[in-house]
Amino acid sequence: MNHRQMNLAVFDRTHPAGGPVFFQPRVEPWFAWHKVMNQLPAAYERTDVRGFMDDLGVSMRYLHYYTDQPDPVRQFFGPEVKITKREEGDRSWTYYHTPHGQLVREHLKNEDQVWRTVRYPVQTRDDLKCLRWMYQHVTHGFDRQRFEIGDQFIGPRGSPQFWVPKSPYQHLAQWWMPIECLIYALADYPDEVEDAMRLIDDSYDALYEQIPQHTDLVKIVNFGENLHDQLLGPEYIEKYLLPWYAKRSGQLRKAGLYTHVHIDGFCKILLRYLKDMAFDGIEALTPVPQGDVTLEEIKAHIGDKIVLDGIPAVLFMDQYSRDDLMACVEKVVQLFHPRLVLGVSDEVPEGIGEEAITRVKMIQKWCAAHR
Repeated sequence: MNHRQMNLAVFDRTHPAGGPVFFQPRVEPWFAWHKVMNQLPAAYERTDVRGFMDDLGVSMRYLHYYTDQPDPVRQFFGPEVKITKREEGDRSWTYYHTPHGQLVREHLKNEDQVWRTVRYPVQTRDDLKCLRWMYQHVTHGFDRQRFEIGDQFIGPRGSPQFWVPKSPYQHLAQWWMPIECLIYALADYPDEVEDAMRLIDDSYDALYEQIPQHTDLVKIVNFGENLHDQLLGPEYIEKYLLPWYAKRSGQLRKAGLYTHVHIDGFCKILLRYLKDMAFDGIEALTPVPQGDVTLEEIKAHIGDKIVLDGIPAVLFMDQYSRDDLMACVEKVVQLFHPRLVLGVSDEVPEGIGEEAITRVKMIQKWCAAHR
């Protein structure tokens, strides 16, 4: 089987326990960073990310993740919403103009030439009123043509995947509001925050109606939540996340699609919920020495779900030996294969040297030979 077929076999649960280990590390950021910084090894200077992945012998997961291919999920602002932008040197500002005032997002370009948010737009009750008005004029949709472009780009390298917008709570916590502002707002005026969540969710309706119409192409969908303990506690998990996952992931699974959710960082309080989450798989759970849970704890709480990744990213750094890395690889495989898409939790670190690539090749060679 090629990588696309193996990818689907894992989710179909037809991948044999005696078969090779399916290895799908997210190493595309490493390639992109070294290209931007003019530090690519000579062997890769004349190739694109596909040639790089082919040389490593590994699978690709996301069609628009460091590939320069378009995102098939599109966001549309109505003509009522006016958005302007301004850039000065290494800073830029995005202004959302509403009848109730202006929301401002400030970005800073770091030394890796990536724009990072340094000021979030919603910090006050009045800002939240602006946001609620704006989401009355926002919709999301699925663009089949964009998906087809990425599908052709990836080819046999994997089952091409993308992520849907974050749950309303996570969207507020990671995109619109500093987390402390969100927590205080939920304590001081919860009805207004929950109304914003409802409007955000309503903006997704068309997207979740459209994706199931394209199951001839789309097979696996990720919920890119970047969920971790520092953003919420059990009360909010049970009130805001689990019901929403059941609703939206349920829509896709009912149509015959597979889904998985991205959970990284510290996740000990999330363990108790894993087996009952409305997904087929869990992506990027981060074990020690990088995270706060062991592989054995993940195994005890995952139920029969598919594990995506499992190798802590720090093990690709030379502070840890190759023996440390391979011992972890063997343990992950022992615990989770064949319900396993072996990869890196979360991705191969960008700024380290060619040793990281040597280690990726070493794992791939072991996976291909393992029975």
